[in-house]
Amino acid sequence: MRLMTKDIVAPPGGVMTDEVGTVTGDLTLAPEVAPDGTITLKVQYKDADEWYQVTDATVQVSDPANQQEVEQAANDLLNRFSG
Repeated sequence: MRLMTKDIVAPPGGVMTDEVGTVTGDLTLAPEVAPDGTITLKVQYKDADEWYQVTDATVQVSDPANQQEVEQAANDLLNRFSG
């Protein structure tokens, strides 16, 4: 489940992904929440169809049913990679 998205311009050096290496330019970031509470950050070129896993951008929440905890962790992850 995607909670929110955030459009950014890639920082100097770009954003590293597991699948395609570094992406640069206008990007969209989106945290995805798995049923086990794992939150991963995905990135795409703005308005593209393909999403990629941001390298080293995974956090775990203790209670995936706690919406406040999930949203805070997802927000923290977004902020960590978007300045």
